[in-house]
Amino acid sequence: MTAFLMTRLSSTLIGILGVLCLVFLLIHLIPGDPVEVMLGESALQADKEALRHSLGLNLPLHQQWWDYMRSLLRLDLGHSLFSGRPILDLLVERIPATLYLSLVSLTIAITLALPLGLLAATHKHQPWDLGAMGFALLGMSIPNFWLGPILILVGSLWLGWFPVSGQEGWNAVLLPALTLGTAMAAILARMVRSSLLETLGEDFLRTAQAKGLSPTRILLVHALPNSLLPILTLLGLQLGGLLGGAVITETVFAWPGLGLLMIEAIQQRDYPVVQAAVLCISLTYILVNLLTDVVYAWLDPRIQFKRP
Repeated sequence: MTAFLMTRLSSTLIGILGVLCLVFLLIHLIPGDPVEVMLGESALQADKEALRHSLGLNLPLHQQWWDYMRSLLRLDLGHSLFSGRPILDLLVERIPATLYLSLVSLTIAITLALPLGLLAATHKHQPWDLGAMGFALLGMSIPNFWLGPILILVGSLWLGWFPVSGQEGWNAVLLPALTLGTAMAAILARMVRSSLLETLGEDFLRTAQAKGLSPTRILLVHALPNSLLPILTLLGLQLGGLLGGAVITETVFAWPGLGLLMIEAIQQRDYPVVQAAVLCISLTYILVNLLTDVVYAWLDPRIQFKRP
């Protein structure tokens, strides 16, 4: 188990280093000049050069990268080029909204996926199965940038039950959470069905049936727990992906989270803020996958890292 954890931690550190370098290079390859965005195209060239020098944008790319890495080692994310505020303060303001949205989306996804997957597995090739898998196919096919406006049109404009955008009111999170959670529920429902169907054919379940246990007890107490490993793996991947999907959803619903902050920073060519936001999302994805691997190994002791 120790070798397994050390291997996963080392691969995680390598992944984090790769993300840091890739994010830095991609951000600096984006067309556009933050100095022109801040001062305007009509500003004097001398003023542009002075601002570029004060921000360190006149340095060679490798020198900027080295300064960026040294700042990260000191846990210093720098300041926003556009507002001048510390980037850490901006992240602290926006991350809670994204976490709240992701948590509600995850709850909706699990609430929808488990019953649909159970019904589909226990009614194989029957109308319940066809209906559940039809929903799953529909949920995976509809993109967030299309589903979000449709929910706004129906839930906000036609029915008037929800705010159009923003975070005002307790029910403001429901439409963006449905947008994110529906696609995740569709994928999870298919995994629950396939994993349960594989487990339902095992010998220990036939033994449980022979002992006279009720079908509900067999399904929920014996079959479902033994089907959780592949479901857990997919859940970990999807949980990390929620933050990436939240970028589009937060933009559609003007949800004041990390995704909207990143889009605003891209429009303003605010390199440090974009780097910090992408880095935060990437690190969350990597750490969630690491946690999933650890929980996976804890649930199934047979999983061990073996040296070649």
